[in-house]
Amino acid sequence: MGLTARIRTGDGWAVEHAVVTLTDMRGEQVLRAGADADGVVRTEEALRPGPYTAIVTAVGYAPHAATALVTASGRAELGTVTLVRQGGAALPPPGRWTIDPAHSTVAAVAQHLGISSVRGRFTDFSGTVQIAPDTVSSTVEATLAAASIDTGNALRDKHLRSADFLDVDSHPSLVYRGTSVRETAPGKWTVHGTLALRGIVREVPLELTYSGTSSDPWGGVRAGFRATATLHREDFAMHYNQIVQAGVAAIGATLQVELDIQLVREEVPVVREEPAQGS
Repeated sequence: MGLTARIRTGDGWAVEHAVVTLTDMRGEQVLRAGADADGVVRTEEALRPGPYTAIVTAVGYAPHAATALVTASGRAELGTVTLVRQGGAALPPPGRWTIDPAHSTVAAVAQHLGISSVRGRFTDFSGTVQIAPDTVSSTVEATLAAASIDTGNALRDKHLRSADFLDVDSHPSLVYRGTSVRETAPGKWTVHGTLALRGIVREVPLELTYSGTSSDPWGGVRAGFRATATLHREDFAMHYNQIVQAGVAAIGATLQVELDIQLVREEVPVVREEPAQGS
């Protein structure tokens, strides 16, 4: 008896904070129930037979309305209800996600002599992303080991670790903190946050593209993102350069940061109620 429904995103993940409201033909509310951790709504109380309007809502998603027909048994089954992100844009389900360094890349590209590029990457990094139900309140926290810079040339890497550039002895880590996420176009987002580099903190927005979610072979859920940002070396007191000819510097004034990130959703702990003493 009662109402049953499964609330899902467009790619099939549970919307665990969804709420189903049932109203009769006069518009009076007769039931309101929340989804569990699996996105399932299930009530036990029998309903009066007849047609009803079911409205499914969740923060960050467009409301969904459907007709629910309660049978003579007092039961109504909505089946699977798919919610669309507000504005039609998709993102992974809310929760805490961890960067998988083995399947992620943090790279930086600099112009050399004005005619070619030198590419480097950080090999030691970690971080978490907290995706909020309303998306805008989502946050990012990532740390990179400055000494892990690798451009494929040992002499150049040693110079990059020196006080001329990353100054790893005094500032061993780069820390990025994202404080909000806003949609800029369908499927594209901007993360607003700050980067701490060489002891200097500057605002650095990340331009983000979401590439989807997938189950992995170990029973987990993964999400993929690609992000880019532009850093100005002068903003972080990296003034070193060489003028090789009139008006041409050896190293460009900006760095293009390119991120290919794979996230793993952290398991949501199941809280079980302890039986009362004497029961």
